[in-house]
Order: sequence, then C-alpha cells, then structure tokens
Amino acid sequence: MKNHRIDNNPNFKESSNSPLIDDLDKDIINALVIDARISYAELGKKFKVSPATIHVRVEKMKKSGIITGHKLTVEPKKLGFGVCCFIGITLKSAGDYPEVLERLEEIDEVVEAYYTTGAYSVFTKIYCHSIEELHWLLVDKIQSIEKIRATDTIISLQNPIHRAISL
Repeated sequence: MKNHRIDNNPNFKESSNSPLIDDLDKDIINALVIDARISYAELGKKFKVSPATIHVRVEKMKKSGIITGHKLTVEPKKLGFGVCCFIGITLKSAGDYPEVLERLEEIDEVVEAYYTTGAYSVFTKIYCHSIEELHWLLVDKIQSIEKIRATDTIISLQNPIHRAISL
C-alpha cells in the first residue's frame, strides 16, 4: 500500500504552482524513476493504456517541466571518490551569492549547491578522492574565494537512504 505523504497530511495545501497531474501521470513518473529505459509499450501494458497515451503523457510532462530529462547514475566510490562531504558556506554579504556561485561552478568536485536559509547561505555537496584532496580543495579553492566569510565541513560516513521523491 502506497503512503502518500500529501494525501495523508491534513495540513497540506497545494501551492498555486503545483502541477495538475493525475494518478496515471504519477504512476508513469514512479515507473520511470525506477527504470528510465522502460518502453512506452511496457508502461502501456502495465497501466492498461496504449503506448501512444504514455507517449502523450510523457511529452506533456516534459513540456510543462515536470520531467526534465533522463540521467545515468554512477557509484562515486567505485570511481575512486572515497570522500563525500557537505560544506556549509557563510557569505560576507547576501549580495555576494551570484559571484560565489559562479566560482563554485568552476570547481568540478562540487556536485550540488543550494542557496539556503539558516546558518549557511550556501550548502554544497562535494566528492573527493581522499581527505588530503578535501583539505587542498578547502584551502586552495573554496576558502580562497574572497566573498566567503567561513565554511563548515561535514563528512558523510554513509548514505543509507537514497531515493527519488514519492508521488
């Protein structure tokens, strides 16, 4: 039995920018999240609709920006990236965000960055080969960005929950 957080939450109010999708759209998304290579024919058979219906629904969701692409995922540790960490970044001024983001985009080891509220202005996810490489990255690349006031590094020990959103 599916546990729909939103459906079960009496405090949830759909925002004005929430897309209107029905149960078939949700089922298609959930199936594609599990296997993005599944054919429209297989999806049609699974959901008892024609492959053309699946195609039209997927194209509609692409056009509306719900589906933004298909991507390959890799296991960083298998490629030698043994250190995953998160770096909370405090900026000298909120106005420094665009320039700092531009500089962070130039650093290959930064795989995700978020503009946040709270203690940090920016929160990044980093993959490195070693602690020594992380040290070099912090000192020579990140902390040397003039508009950064301070950083706080959190090293991930494991990633026991890794999933896409559930619809």
